[in-house]
Amino acid sequence: MRDLEARIKALKGEDKPKVHHYDDHHSQAQMAWRMVIELVSGLAIGFGIGYGLDSLLGTSPWLMILFIFLGFAAGVNVMIRSAREMQKDGMAKAADSDDARKGTDEGP
Repeated sequence: MRDLEARIKALKGEDKPKVHHYDDHHSQAQMAWRMVIELVSGLAIGFGIGYGLDSLLGTSPWLMILFIFLGFAAGVNVMIRSAREMQKDGMAKAADSDDARKGTDEGP
């Protein structure tokens, strides 16, 4: 009877240690911070370039405003690229887990 219970647990995967989702949450938090930093750095770089050109050329705040918008657009573009990368990684992990489940469900 114990042998049968052990085989059932092995097939169900109950003997494996439970995996907590802390790693996934930590990874998602890292990606969120990465996207925020990309947006803020785009704005900061745009501000710096615009401010520098305004002080050199004497064109009040016009170049600074223009480059802030360009920095914002660049930051959003990089954020979208990061989100697509994260989505692709998530889909690849889901496909791998689906393949693993299908492999164990078919059995002998």
